Amino acid sequence: MSHAEPRLARGVRQVGVLDIAGGGQVVVDGDHVFIGHMKPPFGTTIVDVTDRSRPKIAAEIRLDGDASHTHKVRVTGDLMITNVEQNDRHAKRRAKSLPSAEAALATELGRPPSAAELASRIGVEEGDLPRLRQMANEAYGEGGFRVWDIADRSRPRLLTHHRTGGVGVHRFDADARHAYISTEMEGYVGNILVVYDLADPSRPEEVSRWWMPGQHVAGGERPNWPGVRHRLHHAMRCGDELWASVWHAGIRVIDASDLTKLRTVGSYDYHPAIPEPTHTVMPFEAPIGGRRIAAAIDEEHDHLHGRLHGFLWFFDVTDRSNLKPLSIFNLSESDSPFSRAPGRFGAHQFHERLDTTLIYAAWFSGGLRIVDARDPELPEEVGFFIPEPMGGEPSPQSNDVAVGDDGLIYLLDRNRGLHILEFDRA
Repeated sequence: MSHAEPRLARGVRQVGVLDIAGGGQVVVDGDHVFIGHMKPPFGTTIVDVTDRSRPKIAAEIRLDGDASHTHKVRVTGDLMITNVEQNDRHAKRRAKSLPSAEAALATELGRPPSAAELASRIGVEEGDLPRLRQMANEAYGEGGFRVWDIADRSRPRLLTHHRTGGVGVHRFDADARHAYISTEMEGYVGNILVVYDLADPSRPEEVSRWWMPGQHVAGGERPNWPGVRHRLHHAMRCGDELWASVWHAGIRVIDASDLTKLRTVGSYDYHPAIPEPTHTVMPFEAPIGGRRIAAAIDEEHDHLHGRLHGFLWFFDVTDRSNLKPLSIFNLSESDSPFSRAPGRFGAHQFHERLDTTLIYAAWFSGGLRIVDARDPELPEEVGFFIPEPMGGEPSPQSNDVAVGDDGLIYLLDRNRGLHILEFDRA
């Protein structure tokens, strides 16, 4: 029996499209869209969407060299913040693990390990080892974040490049006064949270730090996990709380009523049973059915047959000390014609404002999925849009999504392209 090909859209139509280098984050502010690009030399692009059907580039920031990428961006008023993170940081982390992996294998085997054995231990191809050994000796001092004056959207002006440590800054949050930065820092294993005061945006001042017990090795702590599997992905400011996704350690809720004294007040870890890491978590702004509900989404990586794809969670978080999973929304491979094409398939990221019961989720080769959580125990997909891949790519790789105040949706591809969409539930 034959099966019909999956449809590419339901309830969603394309308003505009821009052929642009792939990005890690998209932010909408009025008539402008801000894109942080995945790979150098592309840094940050500001797009004028005054005419939503004909987006046009207003300004481009290009990078010097290929040591860093600046794939994340936040906008607050006339300030823009961009991350600075080591390009190909995962290879750098593997390079740094070479000496300890080699020593551990020698102890286990009673002899020096072969190149094949060492490559297998750190999860690379044998042919990658010479490049990793070279990388292990290369210093990187650019990691951090940049703050820009964007009063004139067409002429961003750099105010400062604030350096942090290690491979630098990943995803982060910001408001009118503070930046909530996920970064490596000297003396810690993996990314931690560092809060900065931006009262003088040209001179960010550190306010506080938060980390999981075991990360602060310079303070005598020791991790009970391998490598950097437990680390902060990023933390979202929600009222007097910070909601932190901590990769293979799940979820943490942080009391931020006093930013100088951050403390953990809630946690939930569904690993290692669930293979994919926690990417983003935050609560809905209003109660649903008398309960406080949060959504969490995991990031799909290289998929192994028989393992679960990355998906979307819903939690009852009425009691922060007792977070309770309620349901899961999962996408079937039959829901996208690109699910078996090269590239990732599962979940990645949702629009980071939950002011209704709708979740707008970027689902890699599953495209945009719109999920209604009005019954958080039975979430319902109410619309979707799967873009055709651009530039000869084998599949769409929908990486991030933002929704403007006018309700239009901006879907950014990891490899190439920005789609402007309109959702009509009727």
